[in-house]
Amino acid sequence: MTDFRDLAERNKKLVVCGGGHVAIPVVRIGKMLDFTVTVLEDRAEFAENARSAGADNVICAPFEEGLAGIPGDADTFFVIVTRGHACDIQCLNAVSRKPHAYIGMIGSRRRVALVRERLITEFGCDPQVIASVHMPIGIPIGSETPAEIAVSILAEIIQVCNRKERNSVWPREIVRFLTDPARKETVALATVAERIGSAPRDEGARMLILPDGSILGTIGGGLLESRVIRAAREQLRRGEPSEQVYEAALDADAADEDGMICGGAVKVKIELIAPEQNATM
Repeated sequence: MTDFRDLAERNKKLVVCGGGHVAIPVVRIGKMLDFTVTVLEDRAEFAENARSAGADNVICAPFEEGLAGIPGDADTFFVIVTRGHACDIQCLNAVSRKPHAYIGMIGSRRRVALVRERLITEFGCDPQVIASVHMPIGIPIGSETPAEIAVSILAEIIQVCNRKERNSVWPREIVRFLTDPARKETVALATVAERIGSAPRDEGARMLILPDGSILGTIGGGLLESRVIRAAREQLRRGEPSEQVYEAALDADAADEDGMICGGAVKVKIELIAPEQNATM
């Protein structure tokens, strides 16, 4: 039985240390990417700027004090973009001791090298953790403006997310739909159960199909997705059985007007979820 309420509690958290000119576009893009964004800033004016930019939580306090209240976990992404060297060291010293999915710190390569050395020799931080910190932060795209730097930072975070094969994490939009107590219709959940050869998504990718054919999530688009949608709608129309496995070959012979030829094959489990299963199944 899957408890969707437990799944709903998992979400990506972006913790931004600093509320200056780079932090503001980081906050805005982070919200666009569905992160819960927390900003730590010890200056009231800059804290208010972060709040106006859309941050979910703003902690206006000394950095060490603010970070003491953030436990961190496997879905927390820390971005350190403070106003100065001393604040960077305070933040990185605290953050490196917390569970995290990502830590990144802004700064020149020379400055970064000095920070690494101090954190290990003076503060006793774990050398392996410090070596894994992304600094200078962001993908090197020749960024110059604060907005461009923010794009490079969030691009690196997306890269880290995708590299960790996070298909096992349920998409938030699906969890929200399935935990909505107002839901009255039976829907179909398609899950990639097995991938053989080349296919657009890994095992664990999920897509929800509503009776009208609309979807939430994706299992790869194109030919595969359109065929699964058709199969799921037929299953919904018939109302039985509650679970089936759909197999599809993605090769040239199978291609039609929907396109997408990958050369592999997938098995997709399609299961029906009734309204009374809003919380668990």
